[in-house]
Amino acid sequence: MSNHPHGANLTIKVLIGMGLGIIIGLAINFSGMNTEGSLINTWLVDGLFHVVGKMFVNSLKMLVVPLVLFSLISGVCGIGNLRQLGRVGTKSFALYMMTTAIAIATALIVAGVVAPGKGMNAETSANFAGREAPPLTKVLIDIVPGNPVAALANGEMLQVIFFAILLGVSILMVGKKAQPLVDGVERMNEVMMKMVDIVMSVAPYAVFCLIAYSVASLGMGLLGQLLGYVLVLIGVLLFHLFITLMITLKVFSGLNPLVFLRKMRNVQVFAFSTASSNATIPVTLRTVTERLGVGNSVASFTIPFGATINMDGTAIMQGVATVFIANVYNIDLSIADYLTVIFMAVLASIGTAGVPGVGLIMLSMVFAQVGLPVEGIGLILGVDRLLDMVRTAVNVSGDAVVTCIVAKGEGKFDLAEFNNPEAGLFDRDELEMPGN
Repeated sequence: MSNHPHGANLTIKVLIGMGLGIIIGLAINFSGMNTEGSLINTWLVDGLFHVVGKMFVNSLKMLVVPLVLFSLISGVCGIGNLRQLGRVGTKSFALYMMTTAIAIATALIVAGVVAPGKGMNAETSANFAGREAPPLTKVLIDIVPGNPVAALANGEMLQVIFFAILLGVSILMVGKKAQPLVDGVERMNEVMMKMVDIVMSVAPYAVFCLIAYSVASLGMGLLGQLLGYVLVLIGVLLFHLFITLMITLKVFSGLNPLVFLRKMRNVQVFAFSTASSNATIPVTLRTVTERLGVGNSVASFTIPFGATINMDGTAIMQGVATVFIANVYNIDLSIADYLTVIFMAVLASIGTAGVPGVGLIMLSMVFAQVGLPVEGIGLILGVDRLLDMVRTAVNVSGDAVVTCIVAKGEGKFDLAEFNNPEAGLFDRDELEMPGN
């Protein structure tokens, strides 16, 4: 294997991969070479691009469960004090709920003012089967895994987090006898971080394939029809990312938002190209601990927790989509309906997993609740993949903001590292075995 790409270079390479992917994808789409069964379609788009992209996303997902398990256990042991663990959990939960509620309120207000979809006459042939919202009781019961091995195998994040915390707490309570176990877990955690590095080194090529595949398959025709919806949604997402979240960061932690955004670029590009908060966990964890200066004891808890329950981007999509579909079908929503949407979106964001496309399933629950036709989702299905990418970039940024705030409040934050532009780059020679 060649030596590691330099961190800043990696970001630049990934961005170049993304840009080239968009150009090649559009070229294939516009030239009509991507017709069903054509050579280009079979070998390049559905062949090479699809396979490489999927393999990369799978390799990121492969890292998630062991990484979360080991980093959480070592994080709990690192906090070393149950009171503080309770504070970290409570603070991060409160902040995640607050940002999600603000996100969806912003979405409803902006969409209400701009009114995308007014005057479009709805004719939709696309079928979309809805799903019932799980009752709160079920959401709560499902936090506790009946079978921890099954939870790990299926990647049920909330259950994995519950089990890992309980295991960490038990190790703490056993005390001195369990010290070798703590050392072992910390070593495993380092090994997992190294695996993240290895997977990341192929990122630029994989991102190129992912984006080229999406753009070649989607094309721009759909965007034209749904332009109002797409623009409002992306506008609110960017507003939430650059205004709401950055003000939150500044007010609660006093940190410089510009430094934060510069160091988060890598994570955002990953989230964008994989469209999965869960698949991005390894990259987010590495970035907040090594680039932003957050202590692992806090980050190992707040990042996987956030990827599971904090879906600001998805909540925004639900707000905008609800208003858009209501306008398309000429249905008037009452204030009570809007409040229901806010409540449902916050609840659904806790109860659903951070994987691509899950937003649509949540949306069908919201629609069923306020009496909108679920077929309306067929209208936005086509562009959803693209918007899912932007949403995920917003989601992971929200996770990192809350992580920084909580870490700063708990004194688990290295300000010098945060302010050092070189911190956590790949530039040390990482391929030699370090002597401890």
